[in-house]
Amino acid sequence: MCRLQWRLFPMLTLLASSLFLFYFKDSSELSLNKCSLLPYNHYWITSKRIVTPHGVISGAVEVEGENIVSIVKEDDWRRKSRTGQVIDYGEAVIMPGLIDVHAHLDEPGRTEWEGFLSGTKAAAAGGITTLIDMPLNSYPSTVSTETLKLKLEAAKKRIHVDVGFWGGLVPENAFNATALEALLSAGALGLKSFMCPSGINDFPMTNSSHIKEGLSVLAKYKRPLLVHAEIQQDSHLDIDDGKDDARSYSTYLKTRPPSWEEAAIRELLAVTKDTRTGGPAEGAHLHVVHLSDASTSLDLLKAPKDNGDSITIETCPHYLAFSAEEIQDGDTRFKCAPPIRDAANKEKLWEALMEGHIDMLSSDHSPTVPELKLLDEGNFLKAWGGISSLQFVLPVTWSYGRKYGVTWEQIASWWSERPAKLAGLDLKGAIAIGNHADIVVWEPEVEFHINDDYPIYIKHPSISAYLGRRLSGKVAATFVRGNLVFKGHHAPAAWMSLPLLL
Repeated sequence: MCRLQWRLFPMLTLLASSLFLFYFKDSSELSLNKCSLLPYNHYWITSKRIVTPHGVISGAVEVEGENIVSIVKEDDWRRKSRTGQVIDYGEAVIMPGLIDVHAHLDEPGRTEWEGFLSGTKAAAAGGITTLIDMPLNSYPSTVSTETLKLKLEAAKKRIHVDVGFWGGLVPENAFNATALEALLSAGALGLKSFMCPSGINDFPMTNSSHIKEGLSVLAKYKRPLLVHAEIQQDSHLDIDDGKDDARSYSTYLKTRPPSWEEAAIRELLAVTKDTRTGGPAEGAHLHVVHLSDASTSLDLLKAPKDNGDSITIETCPHYLAFSAEEIQDGDTRFKCAPPIRDAANKEKLWEALMEGHIDMLSSDHSPTVPELKLLDEGNFLKAWGGISSLQFVLPVTWSYGRKYGVTWEQIASWWSERPAKLAGLDLKGAIAIGNHADIVVWEPEVEFHINDDYPIYIKHPSISAYLGRRLSGKVAATFVRGNLVFKGHHAPAAWMSLPLLL
């Protein structure tokens, strides 16, 4: 039987020792368990294309137990005396496993939407080795130590990759420093809040006063606040039920214009100056999730970042792959918030990402049951919003990014290195000695068609906006802490966890 424990991860400071992630209790057990497709725990991975923090090399990575213990270039590899098994991946790309800091797995309470088992299987098949689960869309939302414990319990025996959790910042706990500190001490990596209605009844929206209080608590733990940056304006009044077709994506786009993002970011910037060196919230960090508007909203963030406000920005593959003009009437698979904007905006997002103004990528995997997507009715105004994308984010980033000259090193930065830093995962995010052996093996030249014959592991493939797309960059294998969890099929067992009490 596979035995794991919750382990306290090294965070950015000593106080951050309370992060829960799942891992194997004892690497000597790996040869006996069913959580890995490898029968041994000491081996070498070789390839002519290994992405390291110092560039792409031809050589080998040595793994022992759950860690990387050495990295050698090809010339040294030939001369080195070695023990252990060798897995030769030829010219496949060996890269640090992806870290998705923004995913909704919806368990407990809404497992029919997704769940830890299906979600982490999809992650493993897509080269994602660590998922950070959002505090809402599950029921109840993760806004207290009690609700976090429900998450931990729900994840037992149901995960195929490492999983961590964000807590929620909501009006009921924002002014209760004791409650927030308890949530962080219990294992939440940081907090998440919405500045507009979230669509989830037990996760109400916050304002800048709540956010300021949250940052002051987070400063003590040196952890981030993630913010859905939209403030509802009066734009919905522009919709004329008699003239505007609810099946038209342009109608939905009118309801969430860029001004919503702009308004939220202006409010946020009134408090992020506190995060500067010497400020009252020094140590806290603000992370703007799923930025969609690449014009005024992004421009507003550039100067404060340059002036020392502790801010990072993410966007998502669906904003980089799709544009409003191509979304067909009634195809509610593409509804999300903030919305997918026009082609010119997409080009600006790519430019900002390539120039470093946007720091990282996340999936914002936000599934539901097909009935709530209203696929037959096609009503964009009433359908549930969210893109189901978890399994495909690596090939989507590569397939659409090649046009812009995207490199493997950039993908590793956007999907591994910077997300690891945001979440405080000091032993993840890079192929480096001493790090966890979290590795994705993928083939950039291999094309595949996402159709009914392709193995898709998210719970409801029919609602994915990527269904029907042809992509490049097929994932061949995924290693989590040295365990081969996927190679065209999954390891036979998910992981069992036990609480580690210090």
